[in-house]
Amino acid sequence: MKNVKDQVYAGLTEKFDNVSDEYPDEWVRYPIIQYTEEDNKVHEHSDKEDKAYVRYRVDIWNNRSTSQNALDVDKEMSKLGLVRTLCKDANMPGVKHKVMRYEGIIDMYSEEVYWPN
Repeated sequence: MKNVKDQVYAGLTEKFDNVSDEYPDEWVRYPIIQYTEEDNKVHEHSDKEDKAYVRYRVDIWNNRSTSQNALDVDKEMSKLGLVRTLCKDANMPGVKHKVMRYEGIIDMYSEEVYWPN
C-alpha cells in the first residue's frame, strides 16, 4: 500500500489554511478544503506490490466563487503527479461547492506516477 495522504495534505496546505480530511465542522473560515482517499489498491504485483492505484477526492466550499480555489487545488495535486479525472459543481444551498477527483498509479520503487488508462 502506498501512502501519499501526507503529501496530499502538505500540498494543499501550501495554498490553503483550512484543510482537513474530515467533513468541516466550522463554516466561518472560507475556503474550506476537504480531501478524502477514495481508493488505494494493488495495481500490479509480482511477489509483492509493485504499483499502487490511488484516487483522491477534494471538496471545496466557499461563500463566493470556487474557481480560483479549483485552479490552486489542481496546481498542487498536479505537482504530485496525480491527474484530474473530475471537476464539477455540486448543488449546496447558500454556499459554493466544487468536487474534484485525482488519480494515479504509483511505482512503489521509483515513485513515478502513471496515468491510469
